[in-house]
Amino acid sequence: MKKVELIFVPMPEIGHLVSIVEFAKLLIDHNDRIRVTILSMKWFPDAALDAYTKSLTALPPDGIQLIDLPRVDPPSLAPWKSAESVIDAFIKCYIPLVRNAVRDIVSMKCSSDETRIAGLVLDLFCSPMVDVATDFDLPSYIFITSNAAFVGLMFYLPTRHSLNRSEFQSSDPEHVIPGLVNPVPTYVLPSAVFSKDEGYAAYVKVAERFKDAKGIIINTFEEVEHYALNCFSNGQNPPVYPVGPVINFNGLSYSDSDDKVMKWLDDQPQSSVVFLCFGSMGSFKAPQVKETALGLEQSGFRFLWSLRVQPPQNDASKMLPEGFLERVQGRGMICSWAPQLKVLAHKAIGGFISHCGWNSILGSLWFGVPIVTWPLYAEQQVNAYKMVKELGLAVEMRLNYRKDSDEVVMADEIEKAVGMVMDGRSEMRKKVKEMGEMARKSVMEGGTSVNSIGKLIEDMIGNN
Repeated sequence: MKKVELIFVPMPEIGHLVSIVEFAKLLIDHNDRIRVTILSMKWFPDAALDAYTKSLTALPPDGIQLIDLPRVDPPSLAPWKSAESVIDAFIKCYIPLVRNAVRDIVSMKCSSDETRIAGLVLDLFCSPMVDVATDFDLPSYIFITSNAAFVGLMFYLPTRHSLNRSEFQSSDPEHVIPGLVNPVPTYVLPSAVFSKDEGYAAYVKVAERFKDAKGIIINTFEEVEHYALNCFSNGQNPPVYPVGPVINFNGLSYSDSDDKVMKWLDDQPQSSVVFLCFGSMGSFKAPQVKETALGLEQSGFRFLWSLRVQPPQNDASKMLPEGFLERVQGRGMICSWAPQLKVLAHKAIGGFISHCGWNSILGSLWFGVPIVTWPLYAEQQVNAYKMVKELGLAVEMRLNYRKDSDEVVMADEIEKAVGMVMDGRSEMRKKVKEMGEMARKSVMEGGTSVNSIGKLIEDMIGNN
């Protein structure tokens, strides 16, 4: 039988790219007929992203092929424009280049009897590229790096927009969003939906194309989002395929730069350390850094803190309370970067204060580490709400914190949250460990996600 090729178009952002590449590897592992070509768009300079992209070129040529697209400078935008509008402009600039690349691939494969093109797999922000697939009479699938609750929001946006063609207001009543059990408070929705600087318009534009895809692939698993996934199987939406947890376990590999952090953890008792990490873009201003330090000190617990600061500050130590480092010496460690997945896997970690990015949540569930919610941007407020209010799998510190605000979470609040997440006898900790076991079973032979991937492959390539 012929080989089957899928063309992947990921967003050039490390959290999105790693997740979609790991999914590509899963497909290839499940069916040796599948080949994947990744079209690599160029974004702002990013050393971690460049290093990861370069590593893809070392993969076996019969599995994943990387095609670098030319760098395109997006149209100049006013500095007050939202991040979502910048992404929208970036994607719009790349549509002709992606179309040309797909045309070349299709032309080449048409002259071969060995391989056929089975479709495009698009990052959610690339959903406007559904039209590229249509141009070549190919099906398109949208890959969601977040969860089913976020997909519910994407299904809800066009419906609301048809009735109310304006941005959300903070005074809006609660929203009945598909896939969420309870009415959702407006204050936990992504900042983009409130944006008058084209952020709302960009989100709606992305969401409106979901209905045109042949399928929605979500990095989640049935056991954690059963209600949401069941809501979507009503025939009114494209089929939804939960394929997670898709986790980059190469993040567990050892490197010399991790020595200091991991050796320090090796010396700590089991489940005794609270880990603070806020993603690649998670940073704080000086007042918040000071309050966080005081809260950790007052808690009395051991801690590992991956601390990034906002410009113009470049020295985190100058933002800490006077004498703090001396007072916590031996029971606390501060680093500029930590290997998050490897840290979560360590026996010394007992709790995780997180920005609630979905990749981070999946990692914490996989290793049975309970989370304190401290969302910063994107859809993280929705994730925090889901984990606390719908699933009971996290400690609520904040559900609606925003990175761009001047709000400061005070030391007493941080101290209280640390104490709650580090309670070894809590019912929530037990639930997190049970969910972790379910996550692992979902990706084993006969598991729900393995079965879902099988169904997806069947729908993608059939018996041809």
